[in-house]
Amino acid sequence: MAESPHEFHGTRAVPERVGTELDHLLPRLAAPPVPRVVVKADLLPAVSAVSLIALLGLPAGWVWSRLAPPQQSVLGPNGSLTPLLVESYHGFDAIAIFALLTFGLGLLTSSVLWWVRRRRGPVLLIAGALGSLVASWLGVQMGVSFASGLYPMPTNPQLGDLIAVAPEIGTNWVLLAQPLALALGYGLAASWNGLDDLGRRLP
Repeated sequence: MAESPHEFHGTRAVPERVGTELDHLLPRLAAPPVPRVVVKADLLPAVSAVSLIALLGLPAGWVWSRLAPPQQSVLGPNGSLTPLLVESYHGFDAIAIFALLTFGLGLLTSSVLWWVRRRRGPVLLIAGALGSLVASWLGVQMGVSFASGLYPMPTNPQLGDLIAVAPEIGTNWVLLAQPLALALGYGLAASWNGLDDLGRRLP
């Protein structure tokens, strides 16, 4: 005959919940306040940043006018200028030099703006991008003007003369290099920071 399993009639401890009267003794963690974008306090520094960054277009244009190569062209009838076969590539060289120059300037400016700890945020980022756009436009205008002074047209040119034509920037897309570089550098610094307020409240 098979043996029936033994039955134990012991008592089992039933977990009991602590009464609600002790809840006030337990520490509670308060949710950290969500940082908000400060616009009014950052508005005046942002205007100052736009003005100062825009002035960088002056030295950028001067440096570009010294680095960009002129085009050696042949004077044709009716004052037309025909660049030599190899010299025609200097048009691209002028654009590339300006784009690289302003891109590096944008990265440098983003690092300087990031060190302004108490004003970190989207307001200063937008101001920096706007100032960089104005600086690029000013750099193109002043750079072409400086280059024209370096390579003036001869007083009495003759047909078939070889003339050095001042470099020019034939596209407006180059104006976006500096603000994009500034936004890239500032955005990488903000993502690397990892703090909700970007460290504005740190001593």
